[in-house]
Formats: sequence, structure tokens, C-alpha cells
Amino acid sequence: MDSMLFWIAPAGSIIALLFAYIFYKMVMKADKGNETMVEIAQAVREGAFAYLKQQYKVVSLVFVILVILLSILAYYGIQNPFVPFAFLTGGFFSGLCGFLGMNTATNASSRTAQGARES
Repeated sequence: MDSMLFWIAPAGSIIALLFAYIFYKMVMKADKGNETMVEIAQAVREGAFAYLKQQYKVVSLVFVILVILLSILAYYGIQNPFVPFAFLTGGFFSGLCGFLGMNTATNASSRTAQGARES
């Protein structure tokens, strides 16, 4: 029973990633719209990624400081040695999800407007 429970989270994660990939492909197949829509979407995309770049600069500084602090605490036995590793992987995947989410959202903007025009 415990073995089966252990695999629920990894299996659920893989299924969720599969569905996210399928939905992403469905969005990317949609019509981008006319030239004006594409130009506006490109401007929004550039602004969104400029914002994300600035945000990641600040967050990465705090992130590095916290990793160093957690590593020192782990070195002295105050903290579990796996905590810095867990923090690193969690922070990395959080940043990756933010990037992929922004990428998907900005790619979908003109397609959403075109879909609204057609409906």
C-alpha cells in the first residue's frame, strides 16, 4: 500500500505535464490573427519578457543569498543537508514555470483575440 501511495505524486505530475504539453500544442496551432494583432502581441511579448528579466534579476540575488545561508546552516548541522538542494531545485523549477507560463501566455494573446473575432 505504501509503495502505491509513493507513486501517486510522480504519476500525477507526469499526467499533468502531458496535458499541459497537449494544451500548449493546441494553442500554438490556432490562427495568430492579422498583422496588427501579431504586431501588438509582439510588443506585449517584449514588454512581458523585459519585466520577467528584471524580476528574475532581483529574485536571483535573494535566491543566491538564501542558498548560501541554507548551505551554511546545513554545514553546521543546524539544518538538514537536503534542504539547500530542495531549495535549489524548487527555485529552479519555479523560475522555469514562470518563464514557460509567460511564454505560453504571450504566444496565446493574438490567438485569443483572433478566436474572439471568429466566434
